[in-house]
Amino acid sequence: MLLLSKFRDVFEGGIYRHRSSTIGDKLSRQFYEDLYNLGRSVKFNQRVNNQNCVVNTKNRVTGKSMRRGDGTFGEKVASSNANKKTNFNVAKGPTVNVQIGVEVKILATAMIKQIDRVINDLFKQAREFERVTSDAISVAVVGVNHSSKYTSHEGDRTYDKPGSGPAPSKEASKAISELKSNATQYFDEFLIVPFEATNRSPYPFSWVDKRATTNKYSAVCQRTLTEYDSRF
Repeated sequence: MLLLSKFRDVFEGGIYRHRSSTIGDKLSRQFYEDLYNLGRSVKFNQRVNNQNCVVNTKNRVTGKSMRRGDGTFGEKVASSNANKKTNFNVAKGPTVNVQIGVEVKILATAMIKQIDRVINDLFKQAREFERVTSDAISVAVVGVNHSSKYTSHEGDRTYDKPGSGPAPSKEASKAISELKSNATQYFDEFLIVPFEATNRSPYPFSWVDKRATTNKYSAVCQRTLTEYDSRF
């Protein structure tokens, strides 16, 4: 599955900088590719092939004010041109609605300190998808680190955990509990992705349970396509 592969690439072999604003965009783009590659919805694939529906990489619906999410897919503006990049099945372009909206969050460290903000951001984005298109399918993907040590990189400075704060493994369980209690209800699909990454050279990465994560993600994709056929 492409999204999970790209998620791994965020950490493996190099420094992860949590303030990067493009990570969520890049990961959400892969979600639509995975939907297409599953081939479970003739309607979805035909619209992608005909370029009637596209990914809106600017995450703005034409003619409507909108809080920017990480990924939106919808009906292409009829007077516009679609742009299909090499290695992508789903073209990109301006859209008139949100059929599927994706929000990505990664909790790598200092999870409890930021959990209220993360949950609030998730709530606002789910409501924004619904406000713009009432029957939009909303999907959240939230990575939660379980590593016993971690290094944060802020410019030229680094902060080690444990040290300046608790290790991710000490906070992961509570963070997941908070997400399940206070955020999952806002989305049609909510996937928690447990992983381990130290953010220290040589920058290893591993899944807490690769098979379970892959199966849960596949199920999210399949249910999303079923909903797509029903709603659109």
